[in-house]
Amino acid sequence: MIQMHIFLVGMAGAGKTSLGRRLAQNLNWPFVDTDQRVSEMMGMTVNEIFSTFGEAFFRNAETGALVELVGQAPCVVSTGGELCTFNENVTIMKNHGIIIHIDRPLDQILSDIKTDRRPLLAGGSHEDVIDQYNRCIGHYRAAADYRLDNSKGFVVGIKNLTELVEGIE
Repeated sequence: MIQMHIFLVGMAGAGKTSLGRRLAQNLNWPFVDTDQRVSEMMGMTVNEIFSTFGEAFFRNAETGALVELVGQAPCVVSTGGELCTFNENVTIMKNHGIIIHIDRPLDQILSDIKTDRRPLLAGGSHEDVIDQYNRCIGHYRAAADYRLDNSKGFVVGIKNLTELVEGIE
C-alpha cells in the first residue's frame, strides 16, 4: 500500500469527510479536513472567515494548510470543495500524494446538502449547488488520479474506497 498522503476531492456533500474519516480509521492514519484546519488556525468558523476576510483570504489560508500538511506523516485529507480549482493546490497534492475524486451524482447531493453549512452556499439554493457543480466538476476530474463512485451509500463507498487505496502501490 502507498505511504503518501491521500487527498479526497469533490463537491460538498459528495462524502469526502465521512468516507475520509472512516478510511483513516481503517488505515490507522490521521485524518484532516482542510476547512476544519483553516477554521482551527484562525479560531473562527469558515463562515466567519468568509464574512470577515473574504473568499480570497480563505483560499490562501487553504493553500497554507495544504503546504503545512504535506510536511507531515501521510494522512487522509478531505479538501474543501474548491481547493482543487487552483492549479497550485493540485500541483502540491500531486507532488505529495494521490488524489481521489469522490464522485456522487448531483441529484443525490441536492437531496441532502445543507446549504447553510457551506460558506459559498449560505442562504443559497439548489441552483447555487448546481452552479458550483458545473464550475468544479471538470477540475475534480482533471486533478484526480482515481475516481470513486459514491452513489451506492456509505457502506459500499467505504468498502470500495478502502479496497482502492489498499490496491495502490
